[in-house]
This record gives sequence, structure tokens and C-alpha cells, in this order.
Amino acid sequence: MAEAKGGGVKKVLYTLDTVRRIGVAKSAKALTGKNACKACGLGMGGQLGGMTNELGEFPSVCNKSVQAQATDIQPGIPREVFEHTLDELRELSARELEHAGRLANPIYKAAGEQRFRELGWDDAMALAAERFSAVDPARAFFYASGRSSNEAGFLLQLLARCWGTNNVNNCSYYCHQATSVGLSSTVGTGTATVELADLSGADLIFVIGANPASNHPRFIHQLLACRERGGEVIVINPAREPGLVRFAVPKSTKSMLARGGSDIASLYLQPRIGSDLALFKALAKALLEGGHVDETFIDHHCRDWAAFRADIEAASWPSLLDACGLERGEVEDVARRYGASRATVFAWGMGMTHHRHGSENVEYLANLALLRGMIGRRHAGLLPLRGHSNVQGIGTIGVKPVLASEVIARLEQELGMAMPAGPGFDTLAALEAAHAGAIDAACLMGGNLYAATPNSAWASAALDRIPFKLYLTTTLNQGHLHGIDSGDALILPVTARDEEPQPTTQESMFNYVRLSDGGITRLPGVRSEVAILSELGARLLPDHPVDFTAYGDHERIRQTIARTVPGMEALADISVARREFHVRGRTLHEPSFRTEDGRARFRVRALPEEPAGPATSAGAGQAAWPLMLASVRSEGQFNSIIYEETDSYRYDAERRAVLLCPDDMRALGLEPGSLVDIRSRDGLMRNAVVRPFDLPPGNALAYYPEANCLTALERDPRSRTPGFKSVRVRLERGGRPLH
Repeated sequence: MAEAKGGGVKKVLYTLDTVRRIGVAKSAKALTGKNACKACGLGMGGQLGGMTNELGEFPSVCNKSVQAQATDIQPGIPREVFEHTLDELRELSARELEHAGRLANPIYKAAGEQRFRELGWDDAMALAAERFSAVDPARAFFYASGRSSNEAGFLLQLLARCWGTNNVNNCSYYCHQATSVGLSSTVGTGTATVELADLSGADLIFVIGANPASNHPRFIHQLLACRERGGEVIVINPAREPGLVRFAVPKSTKSMLARGGSDIASLYLQPRIGSDLALFKALAKALLEGGHVDETFIDHHCRDWAAFRADIEAASWPSLLDACGLERGEVEDVARRYGASRATVFAWGMGMTHHRHGSENVEYLANLALLRGMIGRRHAGLLPLRGHSNVQGIGTIGVKPVLASEVIARLEQELGMAMPAGPGFDTLAALEAAHAGAIDAACLMGGNLYAATPNSAWASAALDRIPFKLYLTTTLNQGHLHGIDSGDALILPVTARDEEPQPTTQESMFNYVRLSDGGITRLPGVRSEVAILSELGARLLPDHPVDFTAYGDHERIRQTIARTVPGMEALADISVARREFHVRGRTLHEPSFRTEDGRARFRVRALPEEPAGPATSAGAGQAAWPLMLASVRSEGQFNSIIYEETDSYRYDAERRAVLLCPDDMRALGLEPGSLVDIRSRDGLMRNAVVRPFDLPPGNALAYYPEANCLTALERDPRSRTPGFKSVRVRLERGGRPLH
């Protein structure tokens, strides 16, 4: 394989070409307006300007930002498109659907029909209210992606609960819910303990189970800055991602001019997929044996240290190393570097959370930070790399099936009514209920629930068993075409963030709340999510104590959030003061943790039952499924949105590729470009294109959501997050396994 890197001139030219395609004037207006970025949770924009982050750094923009803007600036989908049948529309790829244009008017497909037809807004809203009115609230659910605003998310969950259900869920149950569970269990907060400014003083940044070169490009600038001031970046990832080895950072002239770009990782560790707990225990063991433990910090600020230490001391080096596939010297090298650090930040992605033991993975990252007192002070701490731009805010303001007792009490006092009792369905549980025929209606605000759900055939069947589905979206995606044959589907076009008629707010992965002005007019037939939900609430609950018509005012919503959601008090006057803020009580710059006694907890967990190693040491059962496969995202996509059909950061691999260790390819007699079928216990992916990639033997990668046909409903029992990145598979030709 030729040398590859991330970033560089090709990405700059691609961005410029995108800008030219949508128009320089339109691009400039979109990118420089006072609106939060529509891409990843790293966050930028807001009142400092569209290409500026909270530190005032300019330009703070990336290819993902431009791609997201390009989607929103498209003209409306031509009406002739809807003359085609569902089967014909389903022949379009995800990329082709994304580039088909904006949804400009409400469209409706009745049960038994195979085509959409346009509706007027009044007819569409009357239909939505009529269908929800005929349903028992316990047999419905409400779902939100991380694209929506805090205002829309709060109104969505308020409508659901006033109507009578806690079946309120969001996309985080498919991504970082394990982070929230693991951090709450150890340090008492479910989000990042650091703010963006802390990265400027870190001398070591771990990047674990994440590929920010593709998914959070502006984070690479922070990693490069750490290296340039003499710090280290340690990457832990089974796949040796070229963009994490070297990256030509467009913001840095020096990096762009350097041959091959700039070095990002100072050390790159490649454990086997799913062996994270074994590696973290081995690293803790090396820290203990090397004397790299801050016992003063532990004595004053932690609990359950004795049990944790005893468990680590009892674990044998051979068992831990055999599980993760690394050499003892490699682990001890990481421990030495970490032991020499004055300020360390642990950053991680869904490579940590997409496993049956995702919550335990996050607990052990917290354990490692606590061992050296790297939480509770500046420039050090824990940083989950969140996906969508407001996925964290959606959780903060209550789009989840269980609310804290304090929030329930405040809401009941504010609204003068009792909230519904009992927990609601999480995201996967809602679809399991649908598959069982126990859901009659669903409101899906943004996102692509079909593509986000494991086991795509099962997901389509579950959605298809819901008699009425209401979608709020800016563009069409495969989630609007699969799982809709049997029932009614009503799709309403909504404004993009910079088109909102009233200001909205969003929260970054750093707990930073931005104010977006909105105000751009592009399509006359679209409405804001708040306007739609407000009208639906007024029609559905005309005599309710909550006046949903009044909640069409964003300012009214923010006032209610400020009075009912702890930490969000500063939201009350944000549209007047224009003062953006960090959510109170989350950033941990002092060693006072959000637990009952203010002390952090060490957690002790056993290794997962199934060994993560090659089939040769795993017994006959695992020998039938010799490869451990993880689903991944490409450089040319964002979540389930596909912008490009190939992955420029992985040697232009096709979207239906399977990436294999070259040693495994040789053993199986496979050449680059060979076609194979991938079979799991739950599905089959035909005609995957074999491509070599730097992976440990016995490991494989395939792209999400195409590989969802292989994934199962198996999940972390604590966070309910599916195991997208630990799927046992084998390769076949003609229905016969390759050996």
C-alpha cells in the first residue's frame, strides 16, 4: 500500500469545488453567519461568527462544515421525482438521495400506496393530529437526532409527556450513551470534564477508538498543536488510520508544506477489536508496577481504590496480553509516557462505546485518569468525541426516556401538571416494541433511524409495522423509503439551522451553549420544527393546561428550560445578552466530583466472556466465525449521510469494501479487488470488495450503514448501546466459507 495521509491539497481543492458548485456568495453567507456549525459536536460558530470557535480562533472550519452547508443550499426536489414508486426511489444510493435536493413541501404516502404525493400544510397538520389522537400514548414513541435545536428538542419531549408518554428517545442511545453511563458511575457527570481551552495546556492527548481525521477534522488541529509545543499524542485503535499518522492541516502553512504533512501520533497502539478492557487493565498494571500512581490524590478524592488495586494485581500479564494481542513492552512504553505527563486528556469515540461492554470501557478510561489525578484540574480530564452538533444538547434538555427527579419536580411545578409515571422506551426498545406490533405511531425528528439501527432487515420490518410515521426532515434519506410499505408515512420539510425564523441554541461536546441567529430564507414551503410541534400540540391537546400555541415562541421555551433544567439557567437571557456559556456544574477544574460524597469511584469489572483474539485460541464455536468486524465511517460521510462513494483516507476504498489484514488475505488466497460474501450469525453482505488495510490479524472493517445487514441486536445491558463494532463474521464464496 502506498503512503497515505489525511488532509492536504486535495481536501482544500475538494472544498473549493464544493463552494464553487453552490455559489461563492451563498457559501460565504452560510459559513460566516452567526450560526453554530451543523456538523460534529466539536462546535464552532454562534455569536463569534460562523468560522470562529469559543476561543476566538479563525478560521475554524472544515470539509464537514462545507458539506453540510452544501446540502442545505440545494434547491427543492423536483416534483417529478415523486411520480416514481418506492421501489424506484430505493434504487438511488444514499449519496444520490442526499444530492437530490431539499424537501420543499409536505409529502404523504398512504397505507397500501407505493408513491408519495404532495399535501398542503393545513391538510398535513390535520392528518398528523388526527392520527396521533387515535392512538394510545403508551403505543407511540418520539425520536430526535442531534441535528435539532435545544428549543425543538425540549418542545418534542414536552409534547410527548403532556400527551401521556415517556417513550422519548434520541440517537445518543446508538452512540455515546455508554459514555454517559460510564462517566456517571465514576465521576458523577455524563459529559466532558474539560473545555476547549484545556487542550491548549495538555502535554499528552490520548485518542482512543476514534478517527477524528475523518469524523472531527478540526480536532486534528488541536492534536498538531500539542505535538508542536513538545507534547505527545498516543493513538489506540485497531486500525492504523493514515490521517492519525500524518495529516496536512490546511490551517497550518507549515503542515501543508511539509512532505507528507505533519506527524500526528507520537505512538500508535493497535489492540484487537473488542479487547479494550484487557488493554486498560494491562496499562493500569504497568502504571502500578512503574510507580506512576498519585496516591495522595487517590486518598483524598477517590473511593474503592483497594478493590481496584487488588483486581489489577491479581490479573496476570500473559492473560491480558493474550487478550489484546500486544507486547508487554508496548504497554509499558505507554505507561512511561503517561507517567511523565503533567496534564493528560483522554479523548475517545464510538470504538469504545459500540460494544457489549461499552459502559465498562468508559469506566476504565476514568479509572486510568484517576490513577494519576488527571481529572479535577485544568488542562487534564475526559473528552468524549460527540458526533452530531447538538446531540449532547438534545440529552441535556430532556429528550430521553427517564428524567432526573429534580427535573420532573421542576417541570411539574412550572407546568402545573403531573408528568407521566414510569420509564419510557430507549431507542432500540422502541423498535423492539414496534417489531412486536406494540407501536401504532411514531414522530421522528431528523436523522435516519432505519440506517442507524443494527440488523437492517430487522429494522425495516420493525418500522414497517408502525401504522403511522411522522417525519420532520430537510432532505430525503433511505430512512424515509425503507420500512414504510405497509403503513402511512407523512414527511414534513423543515428549516435548516441558519434558516430558523427565530434564534436557536446548541450545545457542543465541551458543554458550551451557542446561540444561532438563523434568518436565511431559501425555500418558501418549509417550516421550523418548533412551529410544527407547537401546532401539533395545539391540535392534539386543545384543552391542556400547557398552551402549545404560546410555545411556538423560542424565547418562551428557553425561559422554561432555564427554570427546569439544572445548569441551563444562563439560557434565560441568551437572546438578549448574546452571552454564550458553559453548562454550569460540568467542567471539572477542581477535584470535587458530582457524586453524593464528592469523591470519584474506581470501578472493577471482569473481562468480557468472549475472547477477542483469533479463532485459534477461542474454540470451535468462534472458529466458525474467525473474523471480528467493526463497522466504521468513511471520510466522505457524516453519521449516516453519504457525501462521497469512496474513502479518500483509506486508499479510496469503496463503500461496499471489506478491509482486511494483508496476512489474512494471503492466508485466504485473496487479492485486492477480490469479491467475497461476508456472513454473520444475523445477516449476509454479498459481493464485498476486498481491500488491504493495516489491522491486527483476525480483524476486519466494513462501512456503516452498509454493514448493518451483519450487525445484531446484542447491546450493552447498561447503556442499551448496540455492538456495532464487535461482530463475528466469516468470508464466503459461493456459499462456502473461506479457510
